[in-house]
Amino acid sequence: MDTLHFRAAGLDIHKKFVMACIRLTDPTTGQARESVKRFGTMTDDLQSLLKWLQEAGVTHVAMESTGVLWKPLWNVLDDQRLELVLANPQELRQVPGRKTDVRDCQWIAHLLSCGLITSSFVPSRAQRELRDLTRYRACLEDERVRTVNRIHKVLEDANIKLGVVATDILGKSGRDMLSALAEGETDAGRIAEFARGKLKAKIPDLRRALTGCMKDHHRFLLKHLLKDLDHTETQIAELDARVQELRRPFVDEATLERLDEIPGVNVRTIENVMAEIGCDMTQFPTAGHLSSWAGICPGNESSAGHVKRRAVTRGNRWLRRALVEAARAAARKKGSYFNAQYHRIAARRGANRAAMAVAHSLIVVIYHLLKNPDQPYQDLGTAWFDTLDPQRLTRHLVKRLEQLGFQVQLTPKDTAA
Repeated sequence: MDTLHFRAAGLDIHKKFVMACIRLTDPTTGQARESVKRFGTMTDDLQSLLKWLQEAGVTHVAMESTGVLWKPLWNVLDDQRLELVLANPQELRQVPGRKTDVRDCQWIAHLLSCGLITSSFVPSRAQRELRDLTRYRACLEDERVRTVNRIHKVLEDANIKLGVVATDILGKSGRDMLSALAEGETDAGRIAEFARGKLKAKIPDLRRALTGCMKDHHRFLLKHLLKDLDHTETQIAELDARVQELRRPFVDEATLERLDEIPGVNVRTIENVMAEIGCDMTQFPTAGHLSSWAGICPGNESSAGHVKRRAVTRGNRWLRRALVEAARAAARKKGSYFNAQYHRIAARRGANRAAMAVAHSLIVVIYHLLKNPDQPYQDLGTAWFDTLDPQRLTRHLVKRLEQLGFQVQLTPKDTAA
């Protein structure tokens, strides 16, 4: 194989040590000379590794994306006039039975020198910080849901059927009622008086729902769960403010308004998407590359003309989560293209596949709006699919009418007039 990088290095990263291999190739003879050395993972050890690479004149360095173990090394080597390549471990598999730490780093250096390693997308430091915040916020949102479910379980165990009468037991009225229950109030009539707004019309039902078998055990659990819920919601609000501050370099107000016009997409969705992909779409050649990287497009695995597997690829699970949530919301927007697409696919392949298809369409739309700042969003509408193949649609509708017992004779509109 031809050598593209004559001064390359491969790094095999572990928690306590790094095995490094420098591969120097003579441009005239093509002879390669390798040097392997072991370093620790403390910051001073990594500084020694950097000095060793610089003394050898290394220009390209490749490493595996092993969990988060690559990040300390990346922080030290970044901005040091080195071309860094973060490789997917699946692309660096050794031959079975011949795998050691030394062979791994040599293999990485060899592949890099021949230009056979595809670099993964590594965002800037500012974007990585924004990504940490949005991902932590998503974890807190999951924790909030778990806490709410625990509250429902405690109420059911105490024969309190508040969730049957009130749509949201954690609204203003519900919070006051739950606080009163946790503090030891036993009069269902008094607790029901906390109802506000439309819930006031349900006070008789609330009295029945709030009459149960509340014990000290239930009050203790409920009090602590409400404290946990308040603490989690406070943290989410603080993260919202921090994310709003850090998102400004990535998305301006004009772009935010354009993206917010997409059905199912709100400000939080835009923040999550921007944290994962940024606003510079030049790193993704096409919308297909972006959807494949996100893991929301069908796989392409075939052999001998037979398709073996078409399941969605493994990609960025945080981006896929945000897009699927937006897709389910977009599917409820009546009169929109996404609503028609969702119901068209859900009837044949189920709700989950339909949501994934809508998520794919959403990321394609977002890609083009970010790539072309002057292009506004324009919804195709529900009639778009009818215009793709009108003759096929006509045959289908005629066949359905004939199955229902009608004799159908079609007359063109101009002729009938």
